Amino acid sequence: MSEKELLDRYRATGSVEVLGKLYAPYMSLLYGVCYKYLQDAERSQDAVMQIFEELIDKLRTHEVKSFKSWLYVYAKNFCLMQLRKDKRFEQVDIEDNLYESERKLSAEGETKWEEHDFEMLEYCLEMLNADQQRCVRLFLPRAKMLIRI
Repeated sequence: MSEKELLDRYRATGSVEVLGKLYAPYMSLLYGVCYKYLQDAERSQDAVMQIFEELIDKLRTHEVKSFKSWLYVYAKNFCLMQLRKDKRFEQVDIEDNLYESERKLSAEGETKWEEHDFEMLEYCLEMLNADQQRCVRLFLPRAKMLIRI
């Protein structure tokens, strides 16, 4: 069957087997496209499978004239969206960002917090949403008496 016939049959039946026949010849091409953007073998393999899963719904609702071209563009956009999602989350090494008071506590034993420390902490907490504030406050058992919960 031609691509057009496979597309028409898939739209009519929704058969994943028909979609598999349509998709299989392009898996290597898609892997290459995904690897080009994602630069990671495992993520690229996952992307190829996720794209197939998304095609199950997309091809039933979209009119596709040239499957190969459409699939290439779809895969490219899928990868770009993955990269955009990755940029939302900045990764920070916890060792480089330890709170200085934690070092003082471990070096000096029980260090008392100054009123200024609590004022700064409260100021910073006000910048968080309510759920985040509550979470941080619950992890400060020594300061519970001075910080509003």
